[in-house]
This record gives sequence, C-alpha cells and structure tokens, in this order.
Amino acid sequence: MSDNQVPIVPRPGYPCLRSAGPLLAAWFLALVSSAAPAALRADWPEFRGPWGNGHVAAPGNAEPAGPVGLPLRWSEQENVRWKVEIPHRGWSTPVVLGGQVWLTTATLDGHDFFAIALDAATGRTLFHQRLFHADAPEPLGNAVNCYASPSPAIEPGRVYVHFGNYGTACLDTATFKVLWQRRDLPCRHYRGPASSCVLFENLLILSMDGVDVQYLAALDKKTGHTVWKTGRSVPWEDLDAQGQPMAEGDFRKAYCTPLVIEAGGTTQMISLGAKAAYSYDPRSGRELWRVRHTGHSAAPRPVFAGGLALICTGHGTTELWAVRVDGRGDGRGDVTGTHVAWKVTRGVPLTASPIVVGELVFMVSDDGVATCLELSSGREVWKKRLGGNFASSPIYADGRLYFSNQQGKTTVLAAGRTGEVLAVNALGSGFMASPAVSGRALLLRTKTHLYRIE
Repeated sequence: MSDNQVPIVPRPGYPCLRSAGPLLAAWFLALVSSAAPAALRADWPEFRGPWGNGHVAAPGNAEPAGPVGLPLRWSEQENVRWKVEIPHRGWSTPVVLGGQVWLTTATLDGHDFFAIALDAATGRTLFHQRLFHADAPEPLGNAVNCYASPSPAIEPGRVYVHFGNYGTACLDTATFKVLWQRRDLPCRHYRGPASSCVLFENLLILSMDGVDVQYLAALDKKTGHTVWKTGRSVPWEDLDAQGQPMAEGDFRKAYCTPLVIEAGGTTQMISLGAKAAYSYDPRSGRELWRVRHTGHSAAPRPVFAGGLALICTGHGTTELWAVRVDGRGDGRGDVTGTHVAWKVTRGVPLTASPIVVGELVFMVSDDGVATCLELSSGREVWKKRLGGNFASSPIYADGRLYFSNQQGKTTVLAAGRTGEVLAVNALGSGFMASPAVSGRALLLRTKTHLYRIE
C-alpha cells in the first residue's frame, strides 16, 4: 500500500451480495429499489444541497415528517457526535448518500489531489486516496482559494470529484474503484479551480472559466466522454471603461456553479461568467439568452424563485440582479435591456450565495453584513452586521438560516422580516466550505476538521 492510501473498507452488506448469487442479488436490489426509494436519495448530493439552493427540504413544500430537527446550539463540547481531522486543505462541501460522506482535499502546494469517504454515523475513514498529481501547479496568488474548492456530486452507486483542469474522476461508492478519469480539459485557472460539478440526467456538467479559455462542458457520466462543449459568447474586452489596457487574469474569470431550473415548461441552466450571465439548454449546451454586466470573478451560485434568476455579478461592479426567466422563447439573445427586473448595489456578496425563503431574499456580504430583501422588488427589509468574514453559503431549515463565517462562528437567524438572532455557535476553526445536512445532523467542514453536529 502506498503512502497516499489508507485501508479501503467495503460498505456493509456488499460482500454478502457478491457471494449470494445473481438471482438473490437481483432480488435484493429490486426490493431495495421498490420498498425504500428514499434510502437511495442523497441527503446532500451537491454544492448547496438537493435543489442547489441551500434548502434542506423542498422549497415551498411542507415537511412530510415534520420539522427537520437540525440543532440550534453547539460548541466543541456540546452536540458534537464526531469530529475528524481532514488532512491538507479543501473548501469543498461534503456530499452525503447511503451512509457515506465524501469530500476532497489537496496539498497546500497543489501537487496532490485526494478523495476521502467517511462513515456518516461514526466518522470512520472508508477511503482516502490520491487521485491526481500535478508536477507544476499554478500558484494560487491569494489566500482565499485552494486547490480543492470544487464540491463533489453523488448519486446512487457513484461519486464524481472535480479539481478543475487538474482532473475529474468518477468512483464506484461500493468498491471505491475509479471508473473513469479526465485530465484533458484545458483551463488556466490562475487563482485555482472553484466551480463545482453538477449532475443532470446522464450528464456531469463542468464550468471552466479561466484566463485563457472560458467554456462549459458536459460529460457522459457513465463513460466520462464529452457530450457537448460551449464557449462563452461575450468576448473579454482588452480595454477598461477609460480606454486603458486591462491586466491579464481576473477580469476573464468566474467561479460560479451553474443551476438547472424549470421555467415556463422549459429546462434551463443559469450560469455566470465574466461580463455576462447566461442561460443554456443543459441537454445540448445551446445558449438560450444572456444578460451583460461589468463584473468578473463571481463565485455565488444563482438562485431561482418567483420567476426570477438572482445573480451576483462579482468583482468590479458588485451587484445583485433579478432577471425574469420565461419559457415562451421571447427572451432569446441579449435580454439585458428587457428582462432585468431590479438591481441591488449594497451588501452584495462576492463569495457566499444568496438564499430565498418565501418572498424574502437573504444574503451576507464578505465583510459580514447580512441583508434581507423583498423578492418581488429588491426593497431592503432589514440589514445587520453579523461580524467576521464570510465565504460559506447559508442553508435553511425549520424556519432558520445558518450563516457560518471564516472565524468559526455560525449565526442562526429567524428566516423572517425581523432577522432575530436565535443562537451564535463557535467551533475551533473557521469556515470556507458550505454546510451539508444528513437527516437531523449538520456536517460542518472547518479549515481543519469535519464535524457531525446533532
């Protein structure tokens, strides 16, 4: 066994299936599929959860079994079911399915990239292996990002890990075997990779917005082969507003994870790049419409609610835009002048994604100012300083919003028009990764550890 591997522990039950014979195995799998479909649904399948928007339960739907029951209070001594040190560095959100928690990490120098699987109940390591090596990774150039920021995606039987141009892989979650790998998707990330992968039907969709090329690619999730590849249509401009040459690098970049939505009977994928936000057909990669802006290096994931796509434009002109989305086909091409319903210019995050609950939009700026807006108009309802610096995106459950900062504090707010602070909880290290949820447990990844809070 090499130095970068730890023992692989099969999931309980699988050895029995292999030795029981094909008929018994088929019967068992059919029984599981028909009798307990909920057991096969991922608790937290990707960045920002089951719907990609930070909601623990389906937005607008009542909980079939009552409240989720996430903890309100915790500390290093209270409500910690387990705590596991995660080696190296990674800001990726954990994903959870079938009693497994998967996350990624990479060495600080960017030479080696790892996938880790833990037992969700105990925190025991099931798998820890280096998947990729880079002889000459590009230096990050700042302390905000790292080499393992993109979050994995998981579905029954498979997990997908992504490190930008350094490598993408699919693993079998029962045997832990690597099913396929890609290392031939070019992109000079400049500040490191950050856009997370997205599963849609038979596709794994990747965003590659670098300083040299800017495109999206969809891979066949079974084989890893490229199904479509679409370049950004709005060109990067060499001159700024004053006509002066712009420096190479950040102005071309984006870190956004796309969001697949249903609008007006059509399936669309909202994706933010430098200088524009786009809607694509996720099945073909065909561009449907775009809105132009002047920002760059945007990281927040879009949110869709009430017929509006909410996008944060990034550095430069940092604004929150609400863009009307319809499926009638009349919003094709450049719709900047016709479909932008409202804009907000104050308190807009560069890193943490907004979240919508009912008719209210909540967001937290990188310097710790939380804001509540009306979804229909963008009118400010309240604003308050939470303290600290924020990169982690909030989640919503049980009428509560959870905001975790880089100093290790999580502020729990009532998700309403008062913004009442319900609790402030502290752990020993700060948060860059966004939370995940498994049942009644919070999975909180700090800069050094992963906690199960319950």
